[in-house]
Amino acid sequence: MSAPIGAFDSGLGGLTVIRALRERLPAERIVYIGDTAHVPYGGRPAEEIQAFSLAITRYLVETHSAKAIVVPCNTATSAAVPLLREVFPHLPIIGTEPGVKPAARATRTGVVGVLATVGTLNGDRMAQLVSTFAEGVTVLKQPCPRWVELVEAGKFDTPETEDAVRDCVGPLLSRNADVLVLGCTHFPALTPLIARVAGAGVTIIDTTEAVVRRVTDVVPAAPPGSVGGLTLYATGTDIERFASGADYLLGAGNSIPPVGIGELRTFGGYRGIVLN
Repeated sequence: MSAPIGAFDSGLGGLTVIRALRERLPAERIVYIGDTAHVPYGGRPAEEIQAFSLAITRYLVETHSAKAIVVPCNTATSAAVPLLREVFPHLPIIGTEPGVKPAARATRTGVVGVLATVGTLNGDRMAQLVSTFAEGVTVLKQPCPRWVELVEAGKFDTPETEDAVRDCVGPLLSRNADVLVLGCTHFPALTPLIARVAGAGVTIIDTTEAVVRRVTDVVPAAPPGSVGGLTLYATGTDIERFASGADYLLGAGNSIPPVGIGELRTFGGYRGIVLN
């Protein structure tokens, strides 16, 4: 049996990337950890995010023999991926970062808005992306502190969520932004709502496809005849809510069978794995 691809995020958000990976690589087995005990990562110190990321990666490698680690989380990528690559130098580790480069190319007004968590917006990698790829372009950084929690609660298109989206998108539109970058993997779950609020003249950039392409480039493919699969784990105690959100994010369009609660397992957080 081929070794699986390991992946983790602070909760449900990374499943937007996992859905795309399963569609592109149906023969691969994937083990996904939703660190629901510690969601959201966005406002946490980098040292905490590094500790969570290191513990989860060790679990994926030591327990599941993961052949690669995908980090579909912009905040964890900025805070922890460099450390993970030092600790696991021979393991492919694929991170996620905001699509500043394609946004700078796409803008007609010269103004781009980046919607993300505080941790991502204030990270060194964000500053590097702007400096390298956005010369001559105004990049507006808009923190969206409520969006992750709304997605985790399954409020994908409610009046409360629409108000939260308007609160963040409105100021960017008022400053003439015509491209919006989704700088958190939770945010694609809100794309229809964001598009409705932003209007037809605004381009929305999501880096999911870029992550999938990178995985196909660097991760050894499953042998011919392999049967793919997905195993989900959650570190928190509210498994039913996690399962419901997974059903929505993985089952959209009926291209992937919904995930049942019975297929979920829990590990650690505070109940099995020690976060040193």
